[in-house]
Amino acid sequence: MLNKSFSPGEIEPALYAEWEREGAFSAVPGSSAQPYTIMIPPPNVTGTLHVGHALTMTLQDTLIRWRRMQGRDTLWQPGTDHAGIATQMVVERTLQKEGTSRQALGREAFEQRVWQWKGESGGGITTQLRRLGASLDWPRERFTMDEGLSKAVLEVFVTLYREGLIYRDRRLVNWDPAFRSAISDLEVDNREVQGSLWYIRYPVADDAEGRTITVATTRPETLLGDMAVAVHPEDERYAGLVGRSVVLPLTGRRIPIVADSYSDPEKGSGAVKITPAHDFNDFEVGRRHKLAMPSVLDEDARVTLAEIADDLHAVEGLADPAFTRGLEGLGRDEARKAVVAELERLGWLEKIEPHRNQVPHAERSGAVVEPRLTTQWYCDAATLAGPAIAAVETGQVRFVPQQWENTFFAWMRDIQPWCISRQLWWGHRIPAWYGPDGHVFVAHDEAQALDQARAHYGRDEVLTRDEDVLDTWFSSALWPFSTLGWPEKTADLARYYPTDVLVTGFDIIFFWVARMTMMGLHFMKDVPFRTVFIHGLVRDERGQKMSKSKGNGIDPLDMVDQYGADALRFTVCALTGLGRDVKLGQKRIEEYRSFVTKIWNAARFCEMNGVAPVAGFRPESVTSPLGRWLLDEAARAVADADAALEAYRFDEYAAVCYRFVWNCFCDWFLEFAKPIFNGADEALAAEIRAVAVHVLGLILRLLQPVMPFVTDELWVQFGFGGRGSLMTAAWPVPERPADAAEAVAELDWVVRFISAIRTVRAEMNVPPSRLAPVLLRDADDRTIARAARWAEAIGRMARVSEVEPLTGEMPRGAAQLVVDEATLVLPLAGIIDLDQERQRLEKERGRLDGEIVKVERKLGNADFVARAKPEVVEENRERLAQFQSERARVEAALGYLA
Repeated sequence: MLNKSFSPGEIEPALYAEWEREGAFSAVPGSSAQPYTIMIPPPNVTGTLHVGHALTMTLQDTLIRWRRMQGRDTLWQPGTDHAGIATQMVVERTLQKEGTSRQALGREAFEQRVWQWKGESGGGITTQLRRLGASLDWPRERFTMDEGLSKAVLEVFVTLYREGLIYRDRRLVNWDPAFRSAISDLEVDNREVQGSLWYIRYPVADDAEGRTITVATTRPETLLGDMAVAVHPEDERYAGLVGRSVVLPLTGRRIPIVADSYSDPEKGSGAVKITPAHDFNDFEVGRRHKLAMPSVLDEDARVTLAEIADDLHAVEGLADPAFTRGLEGLGRDEARKAVVAELERLGWLEKIEPHRNQVPHAERSGAVVEPRLTTQWYCDAATLAGPAIAAVETGQVRFVPQQWENTFFAWMRDIQPWCISRQLWWGHRIPAWYGPDGHVFVAHDEAQALDQARAHYGRDEVLTRDEDVLDTWFSSALWPFSTLGWPEKTADLARYYPTDVLVTGFDIIFFWVARMTMMGLHFMKDVPFRTVFIHGLVRDERGQKMSKSKGNGIDPLDMVDQYGADALRFTVCALTGLGRDVKLGQKRIEEYRSFVTKIWNAARFCEMNGVAPVAGFRPESVTSPLGRWLLDEAARAVADADAALEAYRFDEYAAVCYRFVWNCFCDWFLEFAKPIFNGADEALAAEIRAVAVHVLGLILRLLQPVMPFVTDELWVQFGFGGRGSLMTAAWPVPERPADAAEAVAELDWVVRFISAIRTVRAEMNVPPSRLAPVLLRDADDRTIARAARWAEAIGRMARVSEVEPLTGEMPRGAAQLVVDEATLVLPLAGIIDLDQERQRLEKERGRLDGEIVKVERKLGNADFVARAKPEVVEENRERLAQFQSERARVEAALGYLA
C-alpha cells in the first residue's frame, strides 16, 4: 500500500544511490543501438549548484532520459573544469589564513597543495548534481587536468604551433592586477559606476596663436602614456592641425595630431587622446599610425616611468620632470588625484563633469581590470573560424532558436587573436622552453625540446621552461573529443563523436561553443555537435536578474530540500520556452510540487479501487466510451509530448503532461470512474480498471524524463517493473483506438457540459450546497440521450438536481448558456438574489474599468515606458492583461442574466 504522501527527502537520495549502484545511467558501447551523446558543460571544480546549472542540467537530463527510453545508447559525459584562476584563488586564500603564500611554498609544492584540495574539497558540485537527479555516466567522469585530457591539450598546442596557428605576440590584454595575470572577457564584469569626465587642454606646439586642443577623458592618470591626439578626418575644426603636434602636459613630450575615424566629432570636443598601451581602441589606432606604445602602469597597476623616462622634458608652466618622477610607484587612484591636482594648478584642466560609465572588474578578484600591453601566447582564431562559420552556414551545426546564429556570426566574423596564456601556476603549463638567447622551442616534453635546441645551436644548452599556463577555455574547447580518448583513435571516439546536441546559455556561445566547433573541425574533421540549443537566463518571477545584492536569488538545493527534485525539474521545464528567459520563483516551484502530490494521490486512489497491472491487456479491446476516450486522449498526449521534445519545446512538453495528467486523467476520468469502480457492472469496472492502470503506466513513462523520482517509486510500487527499470522502459507511442470518434465526441460533450455549468455557478456565486436544475432548450435527440446516460456524473460533478428538456415558457430569473446546438437554462430565482448579484457584477465591472484606464494611461505614456525598468513595464502589461481577463469574465456573467 502506498504511503499517504510522497516524501522526496526520504525517497530521492536512496533511489538515486540505487540507480547509480546498478549502473542505470551507463552507455553501452557494444550495443547495436544508435548512440545519442550529450557533453556536459563541465562546471568549475570550485563551483556549487546554482539556478543556471539547475536549468541546463535539467534540460540535458530530460533529453537523455527521453532518448534512453526510445532505445538509444545514451552517453551523457560528466566532468569538471580545473578553473585555473578560481581554484588558485581558493587555495591561496586558505594559505593566507595559514600565514603563508604560494610564493613561499614554491611552484611544485603549491601545485601539490591544489591537487590535495581538489581531492578533499573539489568537485562538490558533482554530489549536488546527483541530488538534482542528473543521470550522468559517472564511471566516465573526467577532469580537464587528468592524464588523458592533459595529453590531448599537449598534442593540440604542439600541433597548432607547428602549423603556425599558435604564436607569441605583444598585444593588449585584460589584466587582473590582483592576480597579475591576463584574464578572458568572460571573467570581466562590467559595472556601471559614477565617475568624472576630465576636460584637459593640450597646447598646440609652436603655435603663434596659442591654440589648444581639449580632450575629454575618464582616465587622466594614463595621460603619461599618450602618444597622439586623434581627430576625425572630416572634422573641419581641426583640418589645419592634422600633422602638427601638441605638447603633452606634465611630461613636455610632443605627440602628433592624427586623423582617424575612431574619433567621433559628435562626442565631447571631437578630439581624443590616444594611449595605445592602456586602451583597446587606442591600441588599434596606434597600430594604424605606427605609434610607440609605452606602458605607464605595471603589473600591479602602479605608475612606472621606465618606458618614458627619456621623454620627460621641463617646459615652463607645462611640465616639471620632478613632479612626474614623483608619481613613480603610485597606485592608479593616487596617481589620478595627483595628476588632476597638478593639471588644475598649471591651468590645463578646463572643467570636470560627472559621468557614469562602464568600468571592467575582474569577476574573481574584484579588482579593476587594466588593459595592459604584454607578450602572450596567441591562437590564430581567424583561420580556425573559417570552417566553423561555414559549418553553421551550411547547416552542419544548427542553432535552436535559429536567431542565435546571428550572434555566432557576429563574433566569428570579427574574431580577434585568442590570448591563450595566463600568468598562473594552476593549469596546463605551456610546453615551451627558451634558450639563452630567448629562442623558443615547443615540444611534447623537455627531452624533445633539448633535442630541438641541440639541432638549433649545434650543442647542448640549458633551457628554461615557460612559466605560464593555458587559458581554461583552451582545454574545455577540446572536451567533446578529448573526453573520448583523443588523440588515440578509440572505439568510443568513433561511436560517440560527433555528439547530438549541446545545451548551454547564450553567454558562452563565443567562449565555448565557437571554440569547440573550431577545434573539432580542425582535429576531428567534423563538427562536435549537430545541434546547439540555447536557453535563456534564469530571472526572478518579475523578470529581474537574480543577484545577492537584490536578495532575489534562489538556491536550487534549498528548493530540492523543501519541495523535492521532481518539483524543481518540472518547474524549470515548464518555464523554458524558445528564445525567452526563465522567470523562476519559489511560488511556481510550490505550485508544481502540488502536481507531484496530485500524481501520487491519483495513484493511491487507483490502488484503493483495486487498480493493478493486467496481464495481456490490449487497448484495442476496450469497448466502453469512457475507456476509449481516455486512450484516445493518451495517444494525443504522447504524440504532442514527443513533438515538443523533438523541437526542444520543453515548456510545451511540460504543459502537455500537466494538462493530460491533472485535467484529463485526474479531474475527469477518475471522477467519471468512481461510480463504475463501485457499481454493479463488474465487466465494465474491470475494463475501466485495466484502462486506468494502462494509462497510469503510460503517464509514468511520459513523465520519467522530467520527474524521475516519483515516477520510479510508483512504477515499482504498482508492480510495473523493478527498481530502475522505468528508465529503460519503452517510451510510449501513440495508440489510438480504432473508430473512437463517437466515444471522444460524447465524452468531450460531457466535459464541456459540466464545465459550462460549473462556470456559471462560480460566476453567479451559487453556493455549492444549493443544487440547481438544468433545462435544455432546442436540444436534439442525441443531446437529450447523452444527458440521460451521464445524468449521475452531471448531477454529482456539476451540482445539478436534474436535467430535463425545457417545456413551456422560459422561466424568469434564469442564467443561459449555449453548448453546441442546445441552450442550457439554469433557473436561479430562489437560489440566489438575482438583483443583488447583478449589482455586484456591475460594481465589479466599474472597478475593473477604472483599473484598466489607469494602467492603459501609464503604458500609453512614452516617457514612462522609456524610463521605467523593463520589469516594471512588463509587470504593468501583465496587470492590464489580468484586469482585461477579469472584466471579460464579469461581462460574461452579466450576459448569463440577460
